Amino acid sequence: MVKAEGAPADQGQAHLQRLMAVWGMLADLSFSDLLLFVPQDAAGDDGSRRFLIGGQMRPTTGQTVHRDDLVGRLIDDADRPLVGRAWRLGQIVEGEVAVDGRGEPARAQCIPVRWNGTLLAVLTREAPIAVGGRRPGELERVYVETFDRLARMIMRGEFPNEVEDAPTAESPRVGDGILLLDASGRVAYASPNAVNALHRMRIYSNVEGLRLDEMGVEETAIQKAFFHGTPVTEEIERQPDVIVLLRCIPLLEPGTVTGALVLLRDVTDLRRRDRLLVSKDATIREVHHRVKNNLQTIGSLLRLQARRLTRGDDAWVALTDAERRIRSIALVHEILSRDPSQQVPFTDIIGPLVRMAQEGVLSPERPVRFSVLGRAGEVPAELATPLAVVLTELLQNAVEHAFPFSAEGPDDRRVEVVLHNDGAVLSVAVRDNGLGLPPGFTIEAADSLGLSIVRDLVTGQLTGSLDIRTDGGTVVELAVPIGAARR
Repeated sequence: MVKAEGAPADQGQAHLQRLMAVWGMLADLSFSDLLLFVPQDAAGDDGSRRFLIGGQMRPTTGQTVHRDDLVGRLIDDADRPLVGRAWRLGQIVEGEVAVDGRGEPARAQCIPVRWNGTLLAVLTREAPIAVGGRRPGELERVYVETFDRLARMIMRGEFPNEVEDAPTAESPRVGDGILLLDASGRVAYASPNAVNALHRMRIYSNVEGLRLDEMGVEETAIQKAFFHGTPVTEEIERQPDVIVLLRCIPLLEPGTVTGALVLLRDVTDLRRRDRLLVSKDATIREVHHRVKNNLQTIGSLLRLQARRLTRGDDAWVALTDAERRIRSIALVHEILSRDPSQQVPFTDIIGPLVRMAQEGVLSPERPVRFSVLGRAGEVPAELATPLAVVLTELLQNAVEHAFPFSAEGPDDRRVEVVLHNDGAVLSVAVRDNGLGLPPGFTIEAADSLGLSIVRDLVTGQLTGSLDIRTDGGTVVELAVPIGAARR
């Protein structure tokens, strides 16, 4: 995009990107449309050159003169002679231009954009011509004069600064209120919205001629900006219930700080909502933590009850299975207690579920080797609990039925979990090299509680599909829609 002698292209392009990141403020200060003209090739024999319109910004404080999107258009400097002249002279050029498609004249100011001594582009400010000779008010006059100071900084390569932070959604804007400071840091002008922001900070006196510290406001950001000559953003909490975001942009002439533009925004409501969200997250985490503790307590009670029964009896098996299912649910709540987000890293749950299955191996002398291939990625929080219960049942079934204690089988007993998440569907396969399925088996006719739970959860809450077959052992495959696939 940028090819300029003496300046690396990527660094020059980064400077133009910084300019376009902050030029919403410039458009609002000048009440004008802004266009960025970037040269595309070397000058012809007659000195002519072509420019690409690389960016366009409309003001929120005034009327736009360009209704169409002009970005990407190639322009000859014969069509825009003011742009060509500003490029050749390296100086600010002013005049009139015709608005495309309408034939109406507009006032134009063409500003060379420099960085590190290299001319990169031409920024044009284009505004409607005032009708009837209306005299601008004080606010409009101060805003335009401030823009002119920034325009000269752009021409000298002093704005935007390399340390300029990209504005965020909550960054103060011109419409939120501005203070214009002189070289000594005293207020030379305060816009009506800035005065309102100061009133909310319990400052009711006439602020012109005062420094912020004389108003009782912390001015660390102002001091840093004046000392370093770089923009500084800081939050000021004047009262326990009033928070103002302050951004100080030093004005240089040339190289020396001769004042500053201060943007103010009352962010009290934003911070209050942030604190409520933090409090809500903490509450949700605490709820998940307590649910996990309660489930663990219930599981402990079931284990105590099972110890009073004969190992292997129907009652002992029922209590043991119930305790294992409760542990799998508690595990999900433990993950959610760390980060109660809408997505759960299900891969973190797989490991503990596999260890639970290993604990249930009936013959320690003939262990079962478990392996996990692939990653489950993240799944919606509402799917994590039923999915954990399903996987627990499948692993336990593999341990109990593929390798029963009294049956002959391979010495190398293996259970493999294969995972794949493509962002739309989570695929889970549980394979073993055991006895396989009995003849005529179907999942629909299965009467065991574990398989009934698996079937109902997969086809119900998970809205997925389930397939069970024999293939050198038993293979259970399920596919669960996640993300956009569920909607």
